[in-house]
Amino acid sequence: MEIILASSSPRRIELLKKLNLKFKIIPTKIDENIDEQEPVKHVLTLSELKAREVFKNNNENQIIIAADTIVYYKQILGKPKNYNDAFKMLKTLSGKWHSVYTGVFVVFPNETVSFYEKTDVKFKKLSDELIEFYLSSGEAFDKAGAYGIQGLGSVLVEKINGDFFNVMGLPISKLWDLLWSRGIINEAKRKIDEKRS
Repeated sequence: MEIILASSSPRRIELLKKLNLKFKIIPTKIDENIDEQEPVKHVLTLSELKAREVFKNNNENQIIIAADTIVYYKQILGKPKNYNDAFKMLKTLSGKWHSVYTGVFVVFPNETVSFYEKTDVKFKKLSDELIEFYLSSGEAFDKAGAYGIQGLGSVLVEKINGDFFNVMGLPISKLWDLLWSRGIINEAKRKIDEKRS
């Protein structure tokens, strides 16, 4: 059973590798500008669109994993369009709690399963100097909400409530549970045991 990750995100690739699964990477090119402002529906819709785009070009003896992550504070905050947009996002989030949602859609040979995870994150009070310093790193511009919690963006965070890896872009524990329940992890373990013997 071939596993496909419908994403070129370095964070998602890194997280999926933690499960010791062999997988193929097929990035998607869907239009992510959808008219859905409710955060759960937004991430579930986009993750499904990504998975189905990859599925239509591949055979049925595959498992396709797709995900979409957004930052939400009064409205959806996607990836910043430019420096000023990123600065405005971080200034808005300064000293406040916001939520990070990731939707996951998995295509199995005989079924599809979708789920989402929500993590609440609080930023400390950010000075303009700190925001400018962070943006000068270049890290903010390909990330929802204009920050990456696993990198230099960690200095912006005061508290977190929920799954840290969800903020990185993939709720790996929930995904593990799903794959385990379908026997996929067991198959990977069997192959590892065979190599050891």
